Amino acid sequence: MSVQTVKRASLLKMPRPNVFLRKLFPYALIAPAMAFLIVFTVYPCINLVYLGFTDWNLVRPVKRFVGWQNYQTLFKRPDFAQALRNTAVYTVAMVVLLIVGSLLLAMWLKDNKKLNFVAQAAIFTPHIISLVSVSMVWQWLMEPKVGVLNTILRFLGLTPLQWLESSKTALMSVIIVSFWKSIGYYTLVVLSALQNIPAEIYEAAELDSASKWRTFYKITFPMISPQLFFLLIIITINSFKVFDTINIMTNGGPAGSTNVLAYYIYQYAFSYMKIGYASAAGTILLLILSVLTVLYFRVFSNRVHYQ
Repeated sequence: MSVQTVKRASLLKMPRPNVFLRKLFPYALIAPAMAFLIVFTVYPCINLVYLGFTDWNLVRPVKRFVGWQNYQTLFKRPDFAQALRNTAVYTVAMVVLLIVGSLLLAMWLKDNKKLNFVAQAAIFTPHIISLVSVSMVWQWLMEPKVGVLNTILRFLGLTPLQWLESSKTALMSVIIVSFWKSIGYYTLVVLSALQNIPAEIYEAAELDSASKWRTFYKITFPMISPQLFFLLIIITINSFKVFDTINIMTNGGPAGSTNVLAYYIYQYAFSYMKIGYASAAGTILLLILSVLTVLYFRVFSNRVHYQ
């Protein structure tokens, strides 16, 4: 018997690991993350939908099933329609302002200059400041009588604004504060994408005598499209979830002009104790975000150029 035959026979006699255990091993590795996801994401969403069909109000322990009654009431109430409009206006404004603003600032800051490093630190600083502090400072800045903003307007000979005190300007004021706080983070995301574009591509475009606009449209924009697509989704979700700024600065007023969906849900859940009704509104919010996310992927995913 040859040596190779002996080795082959010994290998065949060696115990092999169980095939079932080998297939089970990857699932065991992701089991903790999946358990966390199910407990803290999937179950709350399912429970939210279930509570939307009850009239539970935190006072009575019994959750009485009422079917579509909460949804029928929801779409009949003018304050819910107003909250939907305010949320839509806020979201569209934030998406447009933050994406366009971050892109313009990133294009300005992409050169490695000392002044640009200082500017990057300056615009990113508001993002790391507590939102409570930011809201309180801006409340003081927007105070109609002694606020800094109206003082500047009077100095320039312009008419002072009521800012947070008027239903015509309150939502605009909240948008200004949210934009000021968030623009630095999104600018750095776009800036990092711009700085990762190979310089050789721009050199080739320059040799072909391509204009700046054509270079941006054909090279820069496609190369940073994955980051812009990411920002589009994140900004939309965060805009629909806005709560702290509204709660601190306006409490949804004046006259409901800044009442958005997240604050509307909070009011009915914890001020009016109508958990079932608030859960129905929360289900609508969840459905809107799901539809928008799917729509974004259907419309824009094919136009995103991944390297």
